[in-house]
Amino acid sequence: MTASPYDDPIYKAAIIDLLSAIGYGEISAFERMTEDAKMAPTLEDKVALLGVASAQFAKIEPVRQRLVALGVDPFAAMGEFKDGIDEFHDRTAPDDWWESLIKAYVGEGLTEDFYREIAGFLDEETRTLVVSTLEDQGQADFALAAANKGIAADPILAGRLALWGRRLMGEALIATQRVSASRDSLTGILSGESTFAGLDFAGLSAMFERITARHVERMSRLGLEH
Repeated sequence: MTASPYDDPIYKAAIIDLLSAIGYGEISAFERMTEDAKMAPTLEDKVALLGVASAQFAKIEPVRQRLVALGVDPFAAMGEFKDGIDEFHDRTAPDDWWESLIKAYVGEGLTEDFYREIAGFLDEETRTLVVSTLEDQGQADFALAAANKGIAADPILAGRLALWGRRLMGEALIATQRVSASRDSLTGILSGESTFAGLDFAGLSAMFERITARHVERMSRLGLEH
């Protein structure tokens, strides 16, 4: 009989924690986008962002169903990550529409890159769910186009947003590392305690280097130096 990765209690616990973190992250993203829509300078921008938020909300249900299938209360499991994720968003609350766009484009991209990296070490079924949940629903294109338009109209804006992007990167990396370190299961799957996954120190360093490189690419698309 073929061994299942879920026979490994460390692995199963890590998948529950990972999906819970992603699930609450999607809930939080939906809430923030609807709130950010209030700052939109035009009705067109407001409607566009609310449309993206609606698509974001639809991605929560598959995660909830999978957590139920794994035998846990999905809301209790996702709630375990509320404080950590909310703390990140409280520390990086945008002051205006332009900062909200950069956060949607850069901040969300950083955390999603982190989860995609982890997904590469998971079983196929879970990896497919994680990747599909993290699929962009038009948020990046919308934020990129709107931010580029604003920067082109006001070159002074570029300097402020470049600094904001640097801060977001630092805060996002700290937050993802903190969330991972706070859960023994996630620490175990990253460090190799699970028989189905694991990275050594060099592998972890390379992972964060790739995440950093993608951040630099995003900033470049905005015409902002990292």
